[in-house]
Amino acid sequence: MDWSILIVQATVNGLIVGLLYLLMAVGFTLVFGVMRMVNFAHGEFYMLGAFGAYFLTAGLGLSFLPALAITFLGAVLFGAVIEWMVLKPFRNDELNGMIATIGLAMILQNLALMFFGPDPLSMPSLAQGATRFGKIAIPTSRIYVVIFALVVLALLYAFLKHSRPGRALRAVVEDFEIASIQGIRARIYYPIGFGIGVGLAAVAGALMAPLFSVSPFVGAAPLLKAFIVVILGGLGSIPGAAVAGLALGLLESYSSLFFSSSTADMLIFMIVIAMLVVRPKGLLGQGEV
Repeated sequence: MDWSILIVQATVNGLIVGLLYLLMAVGFTLVFGVMRMVNFAHGEFYMLGAFGAYFLTAGLGLSFLPALAITFLGAVLFGAVIEWMVLKPFRNDELNGMIATIGLAMILQNLALMFFGPDPLSMPSLAQGATRFGKIAIPTSRIYVVIFALVVLALLYAFLKHSRPGRALRAVVEDFEIASIQGIRARIYYPIGFGIGVGLAAVAGALMAPLFSVSPFVGAAPLLKAFIVVILGGLGSIPGAAVAGLALGLLESYSSLFFSSSTADMLIFMIVIAMLVVRPKGLLGQGEV
């Protein structure tokens, strides 16, 4: 057994999973930062993104890249409409807003069951074969997933850092009250922030679809992992979510080399509890969890 090869492969797998967690967690953080509530339907938006990619590629025959773009744009628009039509009455009522997202999650899951059925579905791989780096072989499809995820994150960074609406959205996420005092019309960013958060969850699901099977029940685990990442990174901290997402993906992958999946999950939860004890604000958070 060549441990160096196993460790490199575990690192690659951890980065792939970590990037998907990162996308989920940044979307989760955007929604929480703008609306100050936990979106319990976030996992179902991930699931819809996976089904969107499946339908556009396996059903309509589109190549993956345009399918990914359509999935993201459609999810952003869908999320903005959902916020405006369903969640707007709960903007000042976070508790009932969270209950509404639970109901929304149940509706979306049952709609997926009606249209696609309960059985797992598989979409075509992004590429056949593997790319070799010396003795190490990495499936080419996984390399494409990493590239696409990095492109999405780069575009998101450019939007949040260099565009006026993006900087305003980031200010609202970091501190709603101060952003309002500074003259930013913070409330118009409710549908924008929610829409982009939904779009990022859908992109994560779409990137997952070529690697794993797709079913109406795939959203629960990513929702839990996104919540863990947000706790580790700090509530309302986008950089913290980025660091924690990659760290969690690598930790899961390395743990799987030595432990069963259930033991690895137990280890992760122990680390989360220890983090809350040592740093209640998370790695880069502004407020206590």
